[in-house]
Parts: sequence; C-alpha cells; structure tokens
Amino acid sequence: MCSAARPYALSPLFPTWGMEVQGIDLKQPVSQETIEAIREDVTKHRLLIFRNQGVVSGERHVEISNWFGPCESTFYKHPRSPHPDVFRVSNDRLEGCTGVGRTGWHIDGSFQTAPFSYALYHIVSCPTKGDTVFAPLHEVVGSLPAEQRARWDRLWMLSDRRARDAKPLLYQHPLTGQDALCFHLGMTEAFVWDLGTPKQQATIRDSVTTPPEAVELLREIEEVFTKTAAHLIYHHKWQPGDFLISDNLALGHEADPDTQLPPSEVGLRVMHRTTVQGQYAPRKQEDPRFQRHALQGDDEQQQQGQQQQAAAAGGGQPCC
Repeated sequence: MCSAARPYALSPLFPTWGMEVQGIDLKQPVSQETIEAIREDVTKHRLLIFRNQGVVSGERHVEISNWFGPCESTFYKHPRSPHPDVFRVSNDRLEGCTGVGRTGWHIDGSFQTAPFSYALYHIVSCPTKGDTVFAPLHEVVGSLPAEQRARWDRLWMLSDRRARDAKPLLYQHPLTGQDALCFHLGMTEAFVWDLGTPKQQATIRDSVTTPPEAVELLREIEEVFTKTAAHLIYHHKWQPGDFLISDNLALGHEADPDTQLPPSEVGLRVMHRTTVQGQYAPRKQEDPRFQRHALQGDDEQQQQGQQQQAAAAGGGQPCC
C-alpha cells in the first residue's frame, strides 16, 4: 500500500524513526487495507503515536492489538482493568498497578522464550507530567564504540524468572534485520559469555556487598542509555487521548520517575497497555543453531546448553 493511499497523515518525530498519526479515529471500524498500512508503518517507523483518540474502550484496545497477533497477558490483573488482556497502571494503587516500568530500561517480555512483539499504550486519565521514555535500539547499538559492541555481541542474558533459556543480548530484528537488544536491567539474573563455545562462562548476580560482573554489566548497559546514547532518547509527554503502538523488539523503554508522583500533585494517571504474543526467539543470524522459529521450539543441543546456565533463579509474577 503506497503512502498516498493511506487514510491518515504521518508526521516524523525523528529522521529515522517515530511518527505522529493524524486523521484517523481508532474507535471506529477501519478497513483491512488500513490495518495493513498501520502494520507496515509500525514495522517501518517502530513507533506510531495516534493523537486525539478520546477514550478507547478496553475491548476496542484488544481488537486493535489483535491486528498484530493474539494478546498475551503475563502481568498483574487489577480489579479496575476493563478487560482481562488490558494491563491497567496508575499513580494510585486503587486505580491501577503502581511502580510499573521503574525497574530500568527494558523490552517487554524478556523473560519469555519469545519476547512480546508489540506493545500498545493508551492514556485514559492524563496527568500533568510523567513521561514514557523510548530508545531506538538500532541507533543505540550504532552509538557503541567498536570494542564495546564486540563485547556485547559475546553476551547472552538469563532472565530472573519464567523461561530461563539464554538469549543473545545483541541480535538482529526478525523482520527488519536491524540491530536489537534483548534486555531488562531489572530482571536479569546472569549473563553468559560466548555461549556454545569452549570459552563459555556464566556470571551470576549473587553478591550484595561486592557487585559481581553481572551487576557491572547491567550498570554498563544502563550507562549507554543514560550517557552514550542519551541524545537518542524520546520522552513521550502524554496528551489526552494518545494511543501508541510500538515495535517492542525495536525500542527499549522505561517509565519516568514522575509517573509515580501522587494524584494530588500531578492529577490521576491511568494508562492501559496490551502486549502481543511474541513470534520469534532472539537469535544470531550467523549461527545456524539459533535459526528456528520460536514457536517451533529449540533443538535439543541448544536447549540443553541454555538450561545448564539457568542456575537457580527465583520465581515471581512478571509484569513486563
């Protein structure tokens, strides 16, 4: 579908990623052709911001999510949520889950064998401040010095919950081939160096008084987002009616600290989010052992090698 045929207008946020969308009401039925155009634009631009959408119902939010695949809900269920697949977050615990997104930069679903493919956000009650912050991972990786990129390319992460299979920290996006990161600064138990080679070695996050290598690596990654690549960061300042569709594999994100300010100071914040089931396990393009589609499972050799590194992480209810 060519751009001229699109029934909405696009305005760029940045030269290489992000678009504001105007001229379409997501609450109303749209054609299959329009759905395909939106899917193409999310893949191409990584983040679409639909302005002036009013209040989109939970049911409609899920319907829009299903344009990209079935929803997958692994997070806390709040009693005020309008739909079982809608994650409701707030700065008031009576209105939604609090503290969400404040554990560090991440992609959603890094604890899954196949991380979530898309995330869709809708502001229902808009505070005066409290940004959601996004980072384009291809550009973040591109900002690394060659030596640091080479080190990251040797690292595999182990989540602290659910699926304990090792995933490459640095890999290629399954649809675009651009650089991507599988990471969560607040939900990583360990890293593995040089998985599947004679140099393979795991480093466990097992010390409080003396930060081990795993903690130092997490700090190094955080520093890239806060310093090296800080100029690439986009702070989304919510406006009433905003509805965002993001390529979860292409963008890192976190919640600004102001998202937790009390309603008495900034007004009530209520945001609805859905996540779409992942389709691909992160893998290296050049490694034939990691070519297989996530939903077809890993081969026995890969699975055994990954499970050997999954040393006794705790459980817990994941939220992102």
